[in-house]
Amino acid sequence: MNLGLRFPALIALALLAVPRAVLHDMKIIHEGTAVNLLFVAVPLLVWIVVVVLARTPRPFLTLLAVGAIYGVGLALVHQVFWDVDVRLGGNLAGRLPIAAEQGIMRAFAAVSSLFTGLLTGAVTGLVAWAISAVQTRRSV
Repeated sequence: MNLGLRFPALIALALLAVPRAVLHDMKIIHEGTAVNLLFVAVPLLVWIVVVVLARTPRPFLTLLAVGAIYGVGLALVHQVFWDVDVRLGGNLAGRLPIAAEQGIMRAFAAVSSLFTGLLTGAVTGLVAWAISAVQTRRSV
């Protein structure tokens, strides 16, 4: 499938958003700050601008792919910097070994990261698709 960008470019775009996760997990930047906002918004704007300027044939799918790669990066970062001692609650509280509980929590965190990446790619992809559609109509 032609996404309009080569795979290394997709990886490079995805990696632009990963430093925010690293800095956040290291507790260097915090939610609600201007610096955090820059680390969130700028990479996503770059994704959109690159895809629109490259006139990719499928901007939504291109950025969905970038988002998927970003989700993998996000999952890896969260696993590497995992420092939370989270325990299961409810009916499962204390019924499993701690290692099993941690494994379950890490698995859910990884799935959550992948979902976050896909959702980010979908939203930015919709924006890029809309911009591309407007540009196409104006040039006709």
